[in-house]
Amino acid sequence: MPPKSTRPAPLGEFELVVLLAVARLKDDAYPVAIRDEIEARTKRDVSRPAVFITLERLEDKGLLTSRYGDPTPVRGGRAKRFFSPTKAGLTAVQQSLDTFSALSRGLEGLLKRS
Repeated sequence: MPPKSTRPAPLGEFELVVLLAVARLKDDAYPVAIRDEIEARTKRDVSRPAVFITLERLEDKGLLTSRYGDPTPVRGGRAKRFFSPTKAGLTAVQQSLDTFSALSRGLEGLLKRS
């Protein structure tokens, strides 16, 4: 039996997409902006609850942190919740991207865009 890997469980596809959007948005990463970024870059519809649930799950895993901004009158006095990737979150993203790269290496001719 081969030795078990000590690497953390791989990210799911949507977890990776959410983490990439958070990293791309930097200090402006709040749920609605994250959803909008994902929709703009992937051209797919994404629900706010799906984004929020994934953000919560990633924070529970220690891959994101969150903080609240100042309350704003536009939001009825409520504060936005902003998310940032942790070092572990960025490592998980890099491991996922490395995995995709390793698996796709040599398939350029088969996978070329038409």
